[in-house]
Amino acid sequence: MSLLSELTTLRLGGPAANMIEARTEDDVVAAVKDADGRDEPLLVLAGGSNVVIADDGFPGTVVRILTRGVEDHGSGTLTAQAGEPWDPFVERAVNNDLAGIECLSGIPGSVGATPIQNVGAYGQEVSETITRVRVYDRRAREIKELEPADCGFSYRSSVFKRDPGHWVVLAVTYALDAQPDSRPIRYAELARELGVEPGATAPLADVRAAVLNLRRRKGMVLDPADPDSVSAGSFFTNPILDQADFERLRERAQQLLGDGTQPPAWPEADGRVKTSAAWLVERAGFARGYGSPGPVSLSTKHTLALTNRGGATAAQLLALAREIADGVEREFGVRLVPEPVLIGLTIDAEEQ
Repeated sequence: MSLLSELTTLRLGGPAANMIEARTEDDVVAAVKDADGRDEPLLVLAGGSNVVIADDGFPGTVVRILTRGVEDHGSGTLTAQAGEPWDPFVERAVNNDLAGIECLSGIPGSVGATPIQNVGAYGQEVSETITRVRVYDRRAREIKELEPADCGFSYRSSVFKRDPGHWVVLAVTYALDAQPDSRPIRYAELARELGVEPGATAPLADVRAAVLNLRRRKGMVLDPADPDSVSAGSFFTNPILDQADFERLRERAQQLLGDGTQPPAWPEADGRVKTSAAWLVERAGFARGYGSPGPVSLSTKHTLALTNRGGATAAQLLALAREIADGVEREFGVRLVPEPVLIGLTIDAEEQ
């Protein structure tokens, strides 16, 4: 049996009952149809960067997507196979003066995962550039081309994530801007790194280099020499609260902290407010490196990354995640939501 820990950035996960390597779209569809025809549990896996798999492994078929290929349609439009590694795809775009995904440099994983998670960082999200997603519809048993409106994109989510048994992503089409400079820099931290004002632009290569530098300092670029990079990236999404809940959070923070410190607030278009999961984690008493020494701990560089320090189990990682989520909820009344997909696991203790 193949150990799934060998295929995930967290290096966690037990054996797969059956493993199939699919190198073409036809291979992917055939493998999925076969598993569905036998009513067998199915896990589709590519880069393994945003998933936590149980120590017991997976009791069905794991289809590992290894499809490759990028089709250039001209005018900045590219279609990439789901198995294409993401960061080399971003690097290709930057090297060819195509703007729109430069702030997503250094993110591990595959092209096929980007619409599922609506991958985003430093003020960009892939939903801003995706124009089509080719999928296999497991219910209709046919290949379809989905438009952005069909994908239900939201913050770090999509219909693919909310309804995981319905579609398998086969390829993604991106419409990028044919220009040597970036799109306007929205993220203040990145603007400071580049030495420009928010809203300004910068050469694509400079933006990519700045993003990679920022990510490395946070242990968010895969590096065999950096134990903080043995993670699934940010483990919790930033909470998005309605106005009343955010006001309650502000009042609670004032009562608990008593120093005038306020939780970060980023207004959403629908009137809700996004706040910082890292701020909540830190002020609930979980500092960088929390859990050390031990097999799992928070990264020493970033409070949202849960890391495998060597010899950890998925159960230990989820126990730490649960401790943090419970602590934040107890202190601030906000329940943190995991960003990675949990396979055979849940963060809610009462469901264990």
